[in-house]
Amino acid sequence: MRALLEQHYGYLFEDALLAEIEASSTYKRIPQGQTILDIGEPITHMPLLLNGAIKILREDDEGDELLLYFLEKGDTCAMTFSCGMGKTKSEIRAVTESDTELLMVPAAKMKVWMAKYPTWQQFILDSYHTRMMELLETVDTLAFLRMDERLLKHLQDKAKVTHDDSIYTTHQDIAYDLHTSRVVISRLLKKLEKEGRIEMHRNHIKVFDL
Repeated sequence: MRALLEQHYGYLFEDALLAEIEASSTYKRIPQGQTILDIGEPITHMPLLLNGAIKILREDDEGDELLLYFLEKGDTCAMTFSCGMGKTKSEIRAVTESDTELLMVPAAKMKVWMAKYPTWQQFILDSYHTRMMELLETVDTLAFLRMDERLLKHLQDKAKVTHDDSIYTTHQDIAYDLHTSRVVISRLLKKLEKEGRIEMHRNHIKVFDL
């Protein structure tokens, strides 16, 4: 675990902090499609990604989901940190986008490290900034892009965080992420394929326009 920690976080944290993270955190390997944190659950840990990707979702009053942003290796979730520090319940759902390795950092350690390690404090502040920019991008996408543009961007984002231009998903799952219907997604995927931006196969979608 220390080798993975140093690979992804060694350039950010000093040896003493890396040692504390290794000693206090729980290593987990989670397969694709698993919910690792749900809305309304108490925040007891914060994830540090070592490999893989996680999608962060919001849910409306009717139970429909909207994708907010992706996390990839080297990232953490600022929303999780914020809720953990305030000892409130989760406002988001976190689902593994691919097979994922992560460290679960106890919430009790977050506040201690903020005061003890300037590198941890800077990491959290940078994470807040990055997630805020991604949320603003999500708002801009909803407000200003046509649905076919949103769909293409969604596929491109998936390809980037998984480092694979082949997207293994269903039309229904994409519809859930984009808060629309499967029929609309299927129609727009055919449109994008005709334009030469993607290629649809039986169990995956290949993205050309990256």
